[in-house]
Amino acid sequence: MAQMNHSQDGAVKFPFVQAKLHRGKTLEVDPTDEIITLLSPSGQLLGSLKWDDLAERILAMDEDSRFAHSRAHPRAPLAVKVRYSTPEGKQFESLTGGIGGGGLFIESSNPLSPGTEMSLEFALPDRPWEKVKAKAKVAWTRMKPERFLLFPGMGVQFTEITPEARAQVIELVNALNRSRVST
Repeated sequence: MAQMNHSQDGAVKFPFVQAKLHRGKTLEVDPTDEIITLLSPSGQLLGSLKWDDLAERILAMDEDSRFAHSRAHPRAPLAVKVRYSTPEGKQFESLTGGIGGGGLFIESSNPLSPGTEMSLEFALPDRPWEKVKAKAKVAWTRMKPERFLLFPGMGVQFTEITPEARAQVIELVNALNRSRVST
């Protein structure tokens, strides 16, 4: 784990330890002026960024990029019909925009709030006769279309899915990703 050092002006320095590309460099976080600075191994200023600029850059990223670090499984774009219902009994039907071993994206002009639990039912295209049933919760939402390509909706994380169903999803995602790379 990186050792942090405090400077006299209240800034905190975090040396890069695990990031091979930047090992030896240091990030200096200044909470007073709300600036993050990148320093070379010798302490030379390489650049800086205001916190609000950093926040805007993060928010400008699509969800796949923004949340990729927290995903345990790869995803692939895939449109299949999904039925879902809330614990209160509200039922919905929509399409997925992507799927992975950890969850899926459901297109919706009125996404449910993050944290909302749901029951899901969908069929994979290579097994249309077999319904996958799972429990999930809303992890994040996209309230409006982005860049004319990404529909509004919600990213949901599986909370209960059989190991067999997860393995089938992962196998399909791997096959879809291989076919996209080879074309």
